[in-house]
Amino acid sequence: MTQAFKTCFLILILFPIALLMPHTSSAQEGSWHTSEKIEDRPLFTNYFSPQEFEERRDQVYDEIGSTGIAIIQGAAMPKGYTAFRQNNEFFYLSGIESPDAYLILDGSTREATVYLLHRRERREYGEGKLLSFEDADLVKELSGIDHVGSYEMLMEDLRTYNERDEIGVAFTPQTPYEGYRMTRSMAVRHQQDVTENPLDTRPARYQNFITELKSVAPDLAIRNLDPILDELRRIKSEAEIDLIKRSTDLQAAAIAEAIRSTEVGVKAYELEAAAKYIYQKYNMQDEAYYALIHVGPDAYMNHYHNSIRSAKSGDMLLMDYGGHYHYYSSDLARMWPANGKFNPVQTELYTFYLQIYEAILYNIESGLTPQQVMRKAVQEMDVILEETTFSDSLYEQAARDFVDGYRRQSENPEMRLGHGVGMSVHDVGDYTKPIEAGMVFVIEPQFRVPEERIYIRLEDMIIVTEEGVEIFSDYLPRDIESIENMMQEEGLLQKFPAEMQGLLDMPKQD
Repeated sequence: MTQAFKTCFLILILFPIALLMPHTSSAQEGSWHTSEKIEDRPLFTNYFSPQEFEERRDQVYDEIGSTGIAIIQGAAMPKGYTAFRQNNEFFYLSGIESPDAYLILDGSTREATVYLLHRRERREYGEGKLLSFEDADLVKELSGIDHVGSYEMLMEDLRTYNERDEIGVAFTPQTPYEGYRMTRSMAVRHQQDVTENPLDTRPARYQNFITELKSVAPDLAIRNLDPILDELRRIKSEAEIDLIKRSTDLQAAAIAEAIRSTEVGVKAYELEAAAKYIYQKYNMQDEAYYALIHVGPDAYMNHYHNSIRSAKSGDMLLMDYGGHYHYYSSDLARMWPANGKFNPVQTELYTFYLQIYEAILYNIESGLTPQQVMRKAVQEMDVILEETTFSDSLYEQAARDFVDGYRRQSENPEMRLGHGVGMSVHDVGDYTKPIEAGMVFVIEPQFRVPEERIYIRLEDMIIVTEEGVEIFSDYLPRDIESIENMMQEEGLLQKFPAEMQGLLDMPKQD
């Protein structure tokens, strides 16, 4: 074989291999970084089209009529080192995530205007770009909003609306705004706490806004926008349901890791750490509420948090800890034994509860009212109650009281099966209405034996589509055998490197 032939042969063999091997370009070798984008943070949501926001605004126009406007105040600039999160009400109608923004929907023209701050160049230099008034063309392109104004234009437009004979009503939210870890019910509770403090007389932000609105446009009648938005938000779109499902998947994964990671001696905050890893790893936007991870008797106070109790053999644990995935939440709860095995009392009461729980869960049907569902479920509950043998009369009485409570509920035409879930973990909307496609809600029966501070609660995500009712979180184990099997698997806390476990216990060096 000649030398030339050998050389050609080697080139033919080695060249394709070289192409497949990782290589470093001259640009990589001669630069500080190779990422080309100056920023890689979306300026507008990637999860909803401008058309979907436009459809929502169209429904508002239909409700406020040609003589009305709707005006919504966005979330304020965050304090301190806190990431900005838009108010739910504002995001739902615009998708705009700039702080201190305002949105006006004009019922007479059926056009929307968003009012933004002027660019703050010094702040953008250090914190990155925010959509501002100077980005008007970009804002319209990204969002589909018809017009973009400044603060100066906002005040001028409000005075003009006040003078226009054909405009007589301004609709605006009249309850505290929802946002980061803030449902409406919690926001109302917070405001009540403030009003009870004699040395804190500040009005809520929404109240101050209404006062200022009346000052600028005194001839406009102020009406409540909340009922209109609440009804729209009760029925979710396909895009909304996709985000809710993703949020549910992440919460289910977090709870599963907590179950796997549990062993005698574990603390609630360690399980919270495992859950937070899942949330951070998969880009959960923020926590929907503080972690409800209960060890033993802590569960009896169903919103107890920040416990430092260590789990003992014979304790039950409860976890209810969800997040927001791009403004949409989930709400799940599971219980399991600290030592990996249900003892006889735990088996007895948990089995009874699970049967009652599933009697409600699997009787939910599209088209039925909550009252009709509960009446069917109570019939099954009575059979379960009579077929269950209790080891203690105390437990039997608690079980009968539990079922009787649902029996009384089934006679109430205004009853709800649970609470809605969507942009808020306790979402707005009337859930006493018949079950229909687009609704997303949970059930969360709460069984108590006060004398022994026993508390049992499960929670699952129920999504109603045109095809029927889907228990979307059914795959997260509820039955005893599946829970015990999952607890035999290695969890995140066990995978943590052994040399890191004692890192904080190492003696300090002089």
